[in-house]
Amino acid sequence: MDEPTTTGNEKAPLLKGVQQSKFIAFCRRHKRIVIPVAVMILLLPLLGLIALKTRHAHAMNWTSPVVYPSPQGYGAGNWSAAYLRARAMVGNMSLEEMNNITLGVVDTTSGCVGVSGSAPQHGFPGLCFHDAGNGVRNTDGVNAYASGLHIGASWNATLAYERAQYMGAEFKRKGVNVALGPVLGPIGRIAEGGRNFEAFAADPYLDGILGAQSVIGLQESVIASIKHFVAYEQETNRNPIANNGNPISSTSANLDDETMHELYLWPFQDLVHAGAGCAMCSYNRINNTYACENSKAMNGLLKGELNFQGFVVSDWAGQHSGLPSADAGLDMAMPTTGYWNERQLEKAVNSGALNQSRLVDMATRIVATYYQFGQDRALPLGIGMPPNLLLPHNYTDAKDPASKSSLLQQAIEGHVLVKNINGVLPLKQPKVLSIFGVLFPQSWEAIGLGTQQSIGIASNAPVQNPPEVQNGTLIVGGGSGSNTPAYISSPYDAIQSRAYDDGTAIFFDFVSTNPTVVSSSDACLVFINEYSSEVWDRPGLADPDSDTLVNNVASACNNTIVVIHNAGIRLVDAWVDSPNVTAVIFAHLPGQDAGRAIASILYGDVGPSGRLPYTVARRSSDYGSLLGPCQADGSLSPQCDFTEGVNVDYRGFLARNTTPRYEFGYGLTYSSFNYANLQTNINATTTPGDTVTPVYTNGTTNDNINNTAIGNGGLLSLFESVGTITASISNTGSVAAAEVAQLYLLIPAATSNSSNPRTRVLRGFEKVLIQPNETAQVAFNLRMKDVSTWNVTRQAWIVPSGEFGVYVGKSVLDTPLTGSFTV
Repeated sequence: MDEPTTTGNEKAPLLKGVQQSKFIAFCRRHKRIVIPVAVMILLLPLLGLIALKTRHAHAMNWTSPVVYPSPQGYGAGNWSAAYLRARAMVGNMSLEEMNNITLGVVDTTSGCVGVSGSAPQHGFPGLCFHDAGNGVRNTDGVNAYASGLHIGASWNATLAYERAQYMGAEFKRKGVNVALGPVLGPIGRIAEGGRNFEAFAADPYLDGILGAQSVIGLQESVIASIKHFVAYEQETNRNPIANNGNPISSTSANLDDETMHELYLWPFQDLVHAGAGCAMCSYNRINNTYACENSKAMNGLLKGELNFQGFVVSDWAGQHSGLPSADAGLDMAMPTTGYWNERQLEKAVNSGALNQSRLVDMATRIVATYYQFGQDRALPLGIGMPPNLLLPHNYTDAKDPASKSSLLQQAIEGHVLVKNINGVLPLKQPKVLSIFGVLFPQSWEAIGLGTQQSIGIASNAPVQNPPEVQNGTLIVGGGSGSNTPAYISSPYDAIQSRAYDDGTAIFFDFVSTNPTVVSSSDACLVFINEYSSEVWDRPGLADPDSDTLVNNVASACNNTIVVIHNAGIRLVDAWVDSPNVTAVIFAHLPGQDAGRAIASILYGDVGPSGRLPYTVARRSSDYGSLLGPCQADGSLSPQCDFTEGVNVDYRGFLARNTTPRYEFGYGLTYSSFNYANLQTNINATTTPGDTVTPVYTNGTTNDNINNTAIGNGGLLSLFESVGTITASISNTGSVAAAEVAQLYLLIPAATSNSSNPRTRVLRGFEKVLIQPNETAQVAFNLRMKDVSTWNVTRQAWIVPSGEFGVYVGKSVLDTPLTGSFTV
C-alpha cells in the first residue's frame, strides 16, 4: 500500500513521521486482518459499483425500503450532558475536521486494530478500537476469558456482567476506547456457522439478557460496540469477491419485517436499552442492500425505532459507498476508507450533495459517545498495546488479581453434562486412569492454513477444507473473536495434579486414534474438540477421526468418559449410545482455566451447572436447510431467503416436530430436582386496535425528541413489568447443586401459518444453588416486550388477545409445570 497523500485524514497527529518499516510491522502483526482488508481497499472502487448496481434493486422480490433522513442524536435518557458537551465541541469544528473524525487512519505506533481520526485543536484525540468480545486480543498482560458461547451455556446473567466488568477494565488499562463486542449476530441461524461461538446462544431472549449485562459491565471502563448489525448469519460469501472481473456481491440475507423484529433485532434492542455506545454494521447485505448503507436498518430500525444515541461504525472494510452510506446512517468507516478520506463529506456539504446536518450529527454522535463513557479521561490511545510483541516494549499488566476467581467460575459454569450413567461422575479416587485425545496447551494460533486457504481468505473466496479440530486444548475459537491467554491450564496438567494427590496411575496416548487401553483402567478419559473460526463456516458438525477415537477407546474400556471442547454444535450419535460411553461433557470454550475447570467438575469439587444454549440433533439432516450456509451457486448476487422466519434452532425443531438428541436448555447435575407450585400473576391487557401509533414513520425520525414515550431502546413501555410467574424447586438429591429454571411461553398467533407455526419461546430463566432437601422459589419477571408480537400492518408491538401457554422446567422439552393465562 502507498503512503497516504495530503488528505483530510492526515490531520491526525498519529500519522506524522510514519516510517515504512513500522507500517510493514503493522501489516505483519495483523496479517490475518490486513490481507483481506488491503484487498478490499484496493477493490473499493469496483466493489462500490457492485453495491450501486444492487442498491435497493429487486432480486427475488426482496428489497430493502429507503428510509431518510438519518435521525439525529439528541441526548435521550442519561445522554443529555454528553450531547451538550459534544455540541459545544463540534460547533467549533470545521467541516474538514468533522470529516476527519468519521474515518479510520493508519496508526503504526500501537497495536490498536483501528484508530479514528482526531481533531487535536479541540482536544479530541480519536479513538482506539480493538478486538473483541472474548477479551483483549493479540497483546500481552491480559487474560483469556470464557467465550460468549461458554457464558451462554452458563445461563448466568450475573456472571456475564462480572466477566465484562473485568474484561472492560483490561481494555481500559491497555489504552483501548472501544471494545469490539459483545456479539449478538450471528445468533446461530445455521448450525455450521463459523462465528456462532462469539455470541451467547441460539435464542434472542437469552442473547439479549446476557448481552445487556455485558454492555453494562464493559461500559464501566470503555465503549461497547455491539455487533454485527444485523442478520449476519454466515461467513461464506460475507464479503464481495473480485472473481476475475465478474464480481460477486456479498450474500443477501432476505427476511421479512416480523422475523427481523422478533428474532434478529430483538437482542439489539435490549443492548441499546442498556446504553450501548457503538454499533457495528455487518458485512452482509440485507434484502439486497449492504448493511453499512442500509437506510432501513440503520436509520429506520437502529436510530429510529430503537432511538440509538451512539454512533455506527462499519465492520472492517465493510463500507461500499460514500454519500449513500453516510445518508443511510453510517457514522464512521473503519479501518480506513477510500470514500471519505479525501474530504469527500466536506465537499459534498459545500456542493449541497450532503445535508450539513448529517455530517454534524455524525461528528456529534462520535464525540457524545466519547464523553458519555468518560473517554476524555482515558489513557493515551493504545498506550499498553505494543505494535510488535516480538520487539522490545514496555510491558503493561492489565490483569486484575481479583479476576482470578471469576475467570475460574466462568470456565466452570459453561460445562454441560449431558450423560452420566449410574453416577460414574464425579470420579472417586481412581487407581488407574487412561487419558486420550488432544490436551496440549496451545492457543488458537496453532491452527495452520495452507497456501490456497490463505489465498482464499485474502480474496474473500470461500475457504476450502478448513480445519475441524485443533491439536491442543481448545480454549477459544479463531479470528477476531479469539483472545490471548496469560497461561493455559490444560486438562492433563490439572488431572495429573489430582493423580498425585490421590496416588492414581495415569496412562496416556495423545497421538493414536486407535490407542492401546490398559485393562486395569478404572476410567478412560477421551478429550476431543471441534474448532471454528471467523472467515469460514464449519465443514461439518463432527470430525471422523475424533469419532473413531471415541469408538476405539469405548470398545476396550467400559467406563469411557468423553469431554468435548466445542466451538459450536457437536453431534455425538456416532458413539453416544454405546453402553461403554458412560459420561459426556460439552466443555465449550472455557478460556485459560480450561484444565482447572474440568478437573474440578470431574472430581466433584463443584457440580456441573451449564445448560445447552443450542440444540444438538441426532443427525446433520435434522437441521434441514439451516445446517450450512447459503451458497452463491454461480450467482453474482447470492441470495439467502430466511423463509423459516423466527423458527431457528429449537423453534425449528418444535415447528417440524423433530426430536433432537439433546434439546435447548438441557443439562444434568450431580443431583435431582422437583418442580411444584406454579403461580401466574400477569396483568397485561390486549392492545386495542385503535390506539396503536407506529413507533416510526419514514421521514419523521427526528420527532423522537418530542416523544416522552420513547427512550434508549425505543418504546419505554416495552420494558415495563406486566407481572411475574413463580415456581418452587426442591433439591431431592444428596449434594448441593445449581438448577437453571426456565420459562417458555406459547404466545397466541394473530394469524395461523402452517409452514411456520408459532412455538413456545424462552421468556425467563433463573439459576439458583439449592442445598440437599431444601426448596427455593424462582420468579420470572415478564416485560411488556416478552408478551408482545410485532404487527407488520400496524408497524407496532402489540399484546395479542387469547390464551398464553406457560411452561416451566429444566429445558424446552422437559417442563413439568404447565399452565396458562389469558389476556
